[in-house]
Amino acid sequence: MANVQYYDVILKPVITEKSMEDMSAKKYTFLVHPEANKTQIKEAVEKMFEGTKTRRRGMTFGKTAAKKKAIVQLTEDSADIEIFAGL
Repeated sequence: MANVQYYDVILKPVITEKSMEDMSAKKYTFLVHPEANKTQIKEAVEKMFEGTKTRRRGMTFGKTAAKKKAIVQLTEDSADIEIFAGL
């Protein structure tokens, strides 16, 4: 696996109708580096956005894809992510 730094993990936010509805429940969707794992995604979100907390979600199996999407759920006490503030 390539040496992926935390600032290379999150590529861009996903803006769809479903992801916009999930924002009311503090769930944010991002496209992430295909070689990034859960630990790297967690580290990247914690370093890039303050006030966030992730939880362990168990292991899932499936086919690999060229793109990878991560849904990050924040606690009710955490601050909103500013990148989505104007949408």
